Amino acid sequence: MKSRYLVSTLLLMVTAAGSACAEEQSGARLEPLGAGVVAAAESIAPDAYLRKLGVIAHDSMGGRDTPSPGLELTAAWIASEFERIGLAPGGDGGSYVQRYPIETVRPDLVASSARVNGGGDLRFGRDLVIAGASEGDLEGEVVLLMGMGAMTTVAVSRIIGKHVIVASMPGGLDRAGRGFVANLRRDGALSVLVVVDMTDSAWDRYLDRLSGSSVVRVGFNGSQTGFSVEVRDSAIRRILSAHGVDLEKAREPGDVSIIDVPGLVLTLSPRVQVLDSRSAPNVAGILEGSDPVLKDEYVVFSAHMDHIGIGTPNAEGDSINNGADDDGSGTIAVLEIAEAFASLPTKPKRSMIFLLVSGEEKGLWGSEYFVENPPVPVERMVADLNADMVGRNWPDTIVAIGMEHSDLGETLGLINEAHPELGMTAIDDIWPDERFYFRSDHYNFARKGVPVLFFFNGTHEDYHGRDDEVDRIDAEKAVRISRLIFYLGYELATRTERPRWNPESRRQIVLDP
Repeated sequence: MKSRYLVSTLLLMVTAAGSACAEEQSGARLEPLGAGVVAAAESIAPDAYLRKLGVIAHDSMGGRDTPSPGLELTAAWIASEFERIGLAPGGDGGSYVQRYPIETVRPDLVASSARVNGGGDLRFGRDLVIAGASEGDLEGEVVLLMGMGAMTTVAVSRIIGKHVIVASMPGGLDRAGRGFVANLRRDGALSVLVVVDMTDSAWDRYLDRLSGSSVVRVGFNGSQTGFSVEVRDSAIRRILSAHGVDLEKAREPGDVSIIDVPGLVLTLSPRVQVLDSRSAPNVAGILEGSDPVLKDEYVVFSAHMDHIGIGTPNAEGDSINNGADDDGSGTIAVLEIAEAFASLPTKPKRSMIFLLVSGEEKGLWGSEYFVENPPVPVERMVADLNADMVGRNWPDTIVAIGMEHSDLGETLGLINEAHPELGMTAIDDIWPDERFYFRSDHYNFARKGVPVLFFFNGTHEDYHGRDDEVDRIDAEKAVRISRLIFYLGYELATRTERPRWNPESRRQIVLDP
């Protein structure tokens, strides 16, 4: 989580009441549970929860930064727990651990190259640059965006697989401009070349800054698309003119249009220097389902095992951010849920993946790598239930972010109604302006088309601080949330139908290939 927020009790009561009314309007019902399922849920107990939390939120783990020795110890311990309870490995090479690369790189303007077919010449450093960690070889035809009076949408079919020249960027590459370029890349452009008009001295200063900067590249697999390029006006103007295209005309205000640049094919081959190379772990265990058909589909339970590591000592000399709530609480919830499911004599029909990722605090690194390199096809994952900070704040309420985006919200309402003994009410997102839906690991699953729910108790005064310690965790509350997620997961793994997206939400969130 990336923000401070304290909970309004009155708002919670109002939201919970509205959620309950919505549940009463649903005509769906749940099948009765057998005694073994209830016993498995009740095996999730506060004493064991606290004992396990004390392992990963101990000073010896050093705050579980990504990457760090403490994170490696945490991953190894989680893997040993998965092995102990009998889960199948879901990591690399028959192990429970999946590793992803973390590299510090900078652009290599000498090794980078550009080739222009059809007349003209472009050279990295002299005429164009790519900041960041872009690397690969992209050849394609060129189109030009005309009439850029304001940020707008473009016809996606016209830019897929093309190099897109943006002749005019209102306001320059500010936040809105970068967002527009990112959308073009997301929609299938091979690259987006933003034309910049700089003096020679300004360009040279820019190159000096670029050559001295570095960025972190995560999960690189040897190929990339969607480069963002800055190209000098004087260089691209000559090439476009040779193909009968007037750059100044493209800058005239008006409706956006896309024109082809006839006969022009561009190949961009940026390269980087690798300054440092390390890796970090995810941990995954799999419980096979019992149905001969549905066992090929998976319910995912996720949390992030990392935290922010070691900082400046406080007045008491404590420098370790142990992250008991963020997200030790969710990590142990997933472990306890996994052990409960593994104890069932008859497993649910669908299979299950129990996933603890790293790098959440750095930008959802581990979950992004996992969904791009999964042990089973993402299309077979029917839901992701993500727990991030479930051990603090109010004792009888948990926010389930994402309820409105799929029928998982309706199913969760039915589970809530069927289990009043839990004393735990799941409510809708009460912080929509904080955009928490986009800020934890479930989001990477949602982008791939997997319906998600995100269980989150809000931040607090100890968030990302030295005092997020085990002795401040409400284990009894965390256990009741874990049981709630267990019952929801059991229902999803048992019913025949897969969860369904709200069509409008799917259109806005899912990145279809």
